[in-house]
Amino acid sequence: MNAPEGPVVIAFDGSPAARQAVIAAGNLLAPRQALVVTVWEEGLAYAPTVTASDMGPMLPSIDPETAHEVDVSLHEQAERVASEGAQLASSVGLDAMPLATPDAGNVAETLVELADQRNAAAIVIGSRGLSGLRARLEGSASNGVVKRASCPVIVVHEAEQS
Repeated sequence: MNAPEGPVVIAFDGSPAARQAVIAAGNLLAPRQALVVTVWEEGLAYAPTVTASDMGPMLPSIDPETAHEVDVSLHEQAERVASEGAQLASSVGLDAMPLATPDAGNVAETLVELADQRNAAAIVIGSRGLSGLRARLEGSASNGVVKRASCPVIVVHEAEQS
């Protein structure tokens, strides 16, 4: 179990569920130190694409300079999103710092590894409430964090739209 005096790691992707998670973290944990984390996928331009089912995975023909530009753009976007989340966290009383980090396999693994490295007191993550086939196809970062984390996890469910 991690130290209770460590920072809280808040996953933030800019979604309504993530915004609700930041606000809930402020309501529950302020004035604690918080690390607002946006995970981005490094090397996305090099990711294999699937063509016709009989051909299997195909590596795209990508210019290295273009791939680098894609990575830089994704990283910059992740930094903007993390900064936006940190500003929101500060507005609800947390001592927040933004962090954009490349994924270490998937979002859940990245958040758990980061929380362990930073000796986090807790991880806060929003949940869109996906279920069934959609949850299996898109994955669930919140479920992955709950299963893997060695510190407490606060899952904030997205409010239903009325």
